Amino acid sequence: MKHCQVTFQPSGKRGVVPEGKTVLEAARLLGVGIESLCGGKQTCGKCLVKIDAAAAAVSGAPPAADALSPLTEAEAKRLGPRAQEGFRLACAAAIRADVSLFVPEESRTGAQVVRKAATERAISLNPAVRLFPVTLPPPDLPDPQGDDSRLIAALTEQYHLGPLTIDYPALLVLPGVLRQGNWQVTAALWMEREIIALFPGEVEEAFGLAVDCGSTTVAAYLCSLTTGAALSTGSAMNPQVAYGEDVMSRIAYVMDHPDGLTKLQKAIIAELNRLIAGMAAQGGIPPERILDVTLVGNTAMHHLLLGIDPRPLGVAPFTPAVQSSLDIKARDLGLTVHPGGSCHVLPIEAGFVGADNVAVLIAEEPYRREEMRLIIDVGTNGEMVLGNRERLLSASCATGPALEGAHIRFGMRAAPGAIERIRIDPQSREVSFKIIGEERWRPEAKLTGARGICGSGIIDGVAELYRAGVIDGSGRFRTDLDTPRLRQKDGKPEFVIAWREETVLDEEITIGQQDIRNVQLAKAALYAGAKLMMKRLGIERLDRVTLAGAFGSFIDPLAAMTLGMFPDCDLNNVSAVGNAAGDGARIALLDREKRREAQSVARQVEYLELTVAADFQEEFLAALAIPHERDAFPHLPPPAR
Repeated sequence: MKHCQVTFQPSGKRGVVPEGKTVLEAARLLGVGIESLCGGKQTCGKCLVKIDAAAAAVSGAPPAADALSPLTEAEAKRLGPRAQEGFRLACAAAIRADVSLFVPEESRTGAQVVRKAATERAISLNPAVRLFPVTLPPPDLPDPQGDDSRLIAALTEQYHLGPLTIDYPALLVLPGVLRQGNWQVTAALWMEREIIALFPGEVEEAFGLAVDCGSTTVAAYLCSLTTGAALSTGSAMNPQVAYGEDVMSRIAYVMDHPDGLTKLQKAIIAELNRLIAGMAAQGGIPPERILDVTLVGNTAMHHLLLGIDPRPLGVAPFTPAVQSSLDIKARDLGLTVHPGGSCHVLPIEAGFVGADNVAVLIAEEPYRREEMRLIIDVGTNGEMVLGNRERLLSASCATGPALEGAHIRFGMRAAPGAIERIRIDPQSREVSFKIIGEERWRPEAKLTGARGICGSGIIDGVAELYRAGVIDGSGRFRTDLDTPRLRQKDGKPEFVIAWREETVLDEEITIGQQDIRNVQLAKAALYAGAKLMMKRLGIERLDRVTLAGAFGSFIDPLAAMTLGMFPDCDLNNVSAVGNAAGDGARIALLDREKRREAQSVARQVEYLELTVAADFQEEFLAALAIPHERDAFPHLPPPAR
């Protein structure tokens, strides 16, 4: 097989890859970060590359026409005018010869800003793993009882425990630990029935890890199982985003590639192990002192993390392989915690409403309240729960890609340089914005580092365009406004958010008509889901709306309701609760009773499959308007006109 040398600029990374690999595949092999929100499906248009003509001339490399596969009609259509500038889609262009490629600023992956700090919550301390110090009588000729029997007898007698077993890794170290501790040891027991770890002498503190595995970001919390304190927090991009931005893209990747499931599982396990090492170092303990782990994630992430075939989730009736909670040895997953450590995976509700939603439920406990509450976990996969102590409904809809910046012309993840807040003056139509990494706002500060618009920024932007009267309720731009920011490009209207000199790009950052339409499609799915659940419950108004998730925590509630992401509610009762899924994972780590409660609640919630609901299409079409075609929003101020 022929191999080709590929160089990526401006990073300078280079290496040899087999001929026929796409540029995107080569980038993954060489560790070059290229945005690929659709996972290589040639639909997002974010993975732009361009042959470095200067480097080719110096090196004597083959002409551009020979270095990459020919431009296809579909690729040219996706690229639009950029095809004339020499750009290619990394996911479409196959490598035929040695080549040097330039990755433009807008297509380089930035360091994701992951905002999933632990929330202060009152949590009962009743962990599944506890420490039991014990002193054993040493063996002698009159009493040559085996080490395992001697340990179990001493624990049973001193702590009045039931039948005990000993895990294999603990058995392997048992003789050495007993003698090193001079017959005084500390046994770590799981659920008071299995000895999973042994330490010489008396050890006073055990540690556990709670993990929220989101489609885009992963958050982990290292906690003391003895005091309940959160010792360190780790967060990172989910490395699976390289194979697809949303869950359906990743399921499709598994369908299309025989080794797809293995690749995706290895990627997330490797990232978790990296987090474990860093958090353990930060907490001042070796990783093997972590004795218990809780894991949550949506149904697709749940299956991919556990190595379970997710393909049935990609077709109706979207059946998960397992719904009940699971207890799995960490070593079986390849996690580098104590080899005897257990991983408790919270249960799945149904379809795409997964363990992360169950974690939100045990954190927020709507099943104990009288008020009618809508909880929306706005992530790459939007999950909703509506109800109270009498009845709970749940639903799921694919909204995240647009609301988080995908399918938006200048959309990007929440990385430094992303515009995260936008305000538009209703009279002058002048723009103020704030970028991640800069505390000041434009125009008070002269900002020059904008790279694109992240999810909270695009929600702000479209809502502000409506409130300032730049677009009407249908989402269309008005044509009677006198402002240089509203202009035509290639025959289509767009509104300038950041001028060229305020960006690191060689052009202005704008919001166009198609961007607005994509946001409308996403928000309409959320609204229609909420409306259908309200109909099923026979209610006409909401008492409270809670925005959960790391992304949801940074959405402006006023902007969200202005768009019509959810039905009208008193804005004083619309709030964000941070990463409730991560909090639920932490609660389940520290309180074993919450694991039983999670199993019970997951079976009580009634799942509403929106794709087969007869009235979903009608509600969806009505919800495309901003904020809605017919529903009243008395708590919203009127837009400028």
